[in-house]
Amino acid sequence: MADVFQSPAAYVQGRGVVDAIGTHAASLGEQALLLADDTVLEIVEDRVRTSLAEAGLDATAAKFEGEASEAETERLTRIARTHDTDVVVGAGGGKALDTAKAVREGLDGGAMVSMPTVASTDAPTSALSVIYSDRGEFEEYWFYDAHPDLVLVDTEIIAAAPTRFFRSGIADGLATWFEADATFRSEGETIVGGTPTRAGHQLARLCYETLRDHGLSAIDAVERDAVTEAVEAVTEANTLLSGLGFESGGLAAAHSIHNGLTQLDATHEATHGEKVNIGIITQLLLEGRESSVVEDYIAFSRRLGLPVTLADIGIEDPTGRPAEAACDDAETIHNQPFRVTVPMVRDALKTVDGIADRVR
Repeated sequence: MADVFQSPAAYVQGRGVVDAIGTHAASLGEQALLLADDTVLEIVEDRVRTSLAEAGLDATAAKFEGEASEAETERLTRIARTHDTDVVVGAGGGKALDTAKAVREGLDGGAMVSMPTVASTDAPTSALSVIYSDRGEFEEYWFYDAHPDLVLVDTEIIAAAPTRFFRSGIADGLATWFEADATFRSEGETIVGGTPTRAGHQLARLCYETLRDHGLSAIDAVERDAVTEAVEAVTEANTLLSGLGFESGGLAAAHSIHNGLTQLDATHEATHGEKVNIGIITQLLLEGRESSVVEDYIAFSRRLGLPVTLADIGIEDPTGRPAEAACDDAETIHNQPFRVTVPMVRDALKTVDGIADRVR
């Protein structure tokens, strides 16, 4: 396979940039559809529609019902068609943005603007959607030829969102390095259909270093709805660096374990990043990392306020479905530079709580 690097066409980040969305989207089309849930529509709808109108784009809004499922995608695609939509604007968290990408794909053309209102995942920059059942269980990835045409991140909105989402994004970003490095060592296949580039590998490393350097102080600021340079740095790491790093660097065990954990109803109240954090710890155990490395990561996670035990995300017994689902033939866990089996994952999951309890 060839080394492949791909990215969105444009990335814009800063305080108040939602009011300039029209400036950046003016060349993308004529009829926009804003997809967001009720909470996000209340925050951004008037500002987005005003800015788009000033740039000459008509805009309407449609409510996202909360799950990135095939049924929800089909419903919103029908709405988009009735409005002759040629610019889909997704606003909100990762599931809303992934649904907006799927709607753009269903229109067989047009542009897509990704506008995260939380820095909780690296979904905004990617050319894929993570599809769940209507019950919230992971089902599959949908891959697209086109990335978002514009990613626009207003850090004032990010800082005003619940801190839990910001923490969750840090966990998702921290995973980027561990997974990209595993894929680089195994010369595995990345999401964009090639082997990892050096650029993707190093962006993943920069993502990790940025989050270790600025994560704690950024959380302190976000808890006060403040935008500081640390918040800007972590927002970029959670969104851009993590997005480029996972797509062109590679996914491995941590996200497969997340996908396995979604099979348990008890985990559905945990965020994506919170489940990924358990996946990181499990991946470190699978890799046989030194005790000091695992303990350091658990201690840092605790300082960030992230879950470090299965009990923290509602699980009493990890045996059965999570390990089996994580090792599905289509899963990225097979990018680890060694063969991974169901018993290995099951036993690593069973060990997480013991180590975390000892560190605590």
